[in-house]
Amino acid sequence: MKKIFLLLTVFSLISCAELQDVVNQLPQSGGVLSNADIASGLRQALDLGIDKQVTKLTQTDGFYKNELVKILLPEELQKVDKGLRDIGLGNLADEGLKVLNRAAEDAVKEATPIFVNAVKGITFDDAKNILLGEDNAATQYLTSKTQTELYDKFHPVINNSFAKVGADQIWSNLINKYNAIPFTNDVNPDLTDYVTQEALSGVYTMIAVEEKEIRTKVSSRTTDLLKKVFALQD
Repeated sequence: MKKIFLLLTVFSLISCAELQDVVNQLPQSGGVLSNADIASGLRQALDLGIDKQVTKLTQTDGFYKNELVKILLPEELQKVDKGLRDIGLGNLADEGLKVLNRAAEDAVKEATPIFVNAVKGITFDDAKNILLGEDNAATQYLTSKTQTELYDKFHPVINNSFAKVGADQIWSNLINKYNAIPFTNDVNPDLTDYVTQEALSGVYTMIAVEEKEIRTKVSSRTTDLLKKVFALQD
């Protein structure tokens, strides 16, 4: 993953005509890099990076304790959270948030094979557009290729996860208690769709984080090749 985002940074500063010239200067045991080599290298790097980031999110508290992707309540339920805390039920409100995040962590386990298939389809033209694209070009590529399929995978998993981790019962209890508070309006949101969308956003956010790390931090250049190539844009 670091190789792709290193190259993304370097080649975003040069023209298409210069692309192969720079690639040809990189040290290679078997000669200069061909178009196929570049695309293959991008696929391999993306596979490694996706595996790393997706694994983080599937761990316990991968969402809940990560402030970048933690799933909070939708706007229409924020009054539920506040209302429960106002009457001393903060622990119950916290548990409600936790189970939403647990469902997302469970669903993201479905993402890896979809990402792998998207990466397999990278052509040299795709690779060139990524290399010469914007700071989040790799993330944009994966989003365009996977968002619809990931939603279709995540939604039923999250729906089932709500039952498995008890979210359906917890939220039924939460909402019933809130609706019983005098002078409040009843609520009944579609939490499955909301959490699905938030889980998708979290996945792409973490991939974008990895992309930015390689673009901006010298300490992320962990190999001689990374150091040599990245030096071209310093």
